[in-house]
Amino acid sequence: MLNTLESLFNLARDRKKSPVDGSYTNKLLSDKSLSKEKVLEEINELVEAIEKNSNKIHEAADVFII
Repeated sequence: MLNTLESLFNLARDRKKSPVDGSYTNKLLSDKSLSKEKVLEEINELVEAIEKNSNKIHEAADVFII
């Protein structure tokens, strides 16, 4: 799992250094409002998964990936 997170961090760093046209990662890196919306969306999905006792691991991973 740590390798996966490290790979994602490296991808984000690479995209920040060398933006790719149409990259959602670049949009998130350049727009704080969009980043905030995305984080809140993923956290809400995690809370719902906890309440329903379903997909908790996947939703938690989405929060960490952002």
